[in-house]
Amino acid sequence: MNPHPYDDLSPARVLDAVDGLGLISDGRLLALNSYENRVYQVGIEGGEPVVAKFYRPGRWSRAQLEEEHAFLFELAQAELGVVAPLGEPGRSLHWREPFWFALFPRRGGRSPELNFDTLELLGHSLGKLHALGAQQRFTAREALSVDNFAIASAEFLLRENFIPADLRVAYESLVRDVVQRLRAHWQEALALKLKMNLRLHGDCHLGNILVRDDQVFLVDFDDCRSGPAIQDLWMLLSGEREQCQAQLSALIEGYALFHDFDARELMLVETLRTLRLMHYSAWLARRWSDPAFGRSFPWFNTPRYWAQHVLELREQLAALDEAPLRLY
Repeated sequence: MNPHPYDDLSPARVLDAVDGLGLISDGRLLALNSYENRVYQVGIEGGEPVVAKFYRPGRWSRAQLEEEHAFLFELAQAELGVVAPLGEPGRSLHWREPFWFALFPRRGGRSPELNFDTLELLGHSLGKLHALGAQQRFTAREALSVDNFAIASAEFLLRENFIPADLRVAYESLVRDVVQRLRAHWQEALALKLKMNLRLHGDCHLGNILVRDDQVFLVDFDDCRSGPAIQDLWMLLSGEREQCQAQLSALIEGYALFHDFDARELMLVETLRTLRLMHYSAWLARRWSDPAFGRSFPWFNTPRYWAQHVLELREQLAALDEAPLRLY
């Protein structure tokens, strides 16, 4: 795979791709903040600007991207606050060698302030999303698992020699203990028959939420996947334990109006936090040959970073044995 897939994505090629869909660009092009993909706001003659998203080659297959779009169309049809691609279901994904790309309407908004009222609104949106997500299953998008988020991540970091030599033995030993604990928690969840294959947003953090005119919009479904409902909830909690429990209660108060929440899933919060920690480091490592990542994450792949990463994994190993959050 080309480590620099976007080198040849010039402004002229972006505008040409948009024009090729029958729109007439006015030459205005604004690069928007995105690391994994390349996203641009494109001015259109006589109309509103559109957002052109060029997917990173080789990351998702055509079937996976089309399934993401189909999910967005479902959610939009149900009047959820999402941004579905322009076009029709089955005809919203376009090819311009070597990229799959799509156009989206522009949606402005601000990052939410996580007070209890906003958390309840977010609960409404996520409850509706999961109620619809439970009606079908993804067949192409991958599922969240210990294998693809923890084991594959650690194996990549070790195989590609990202872990410094003086930390390698400690890291390998720590990862064995962490993975053993993660597997045990995952197996316990399966034994309890928790719903582990719900269609999710998958990466529901504050950066992927916009508020506009008191309406919540969930954006960037690039990481949508199957998993437990709590995956779309836990990243909205912050602070000390009591703060998290109060935030959780506000979130679930809104969520439960539209979809049942199984409180037993709270046992997975630290498991999911650990999976995200491991996956994030490997994601940065996998993209490290892309010059955009070196400019945006200059602190990555330094001895200090890896020492901190090992410390965070140790802390997470201890957190995996703590009592889960509970609903009031």
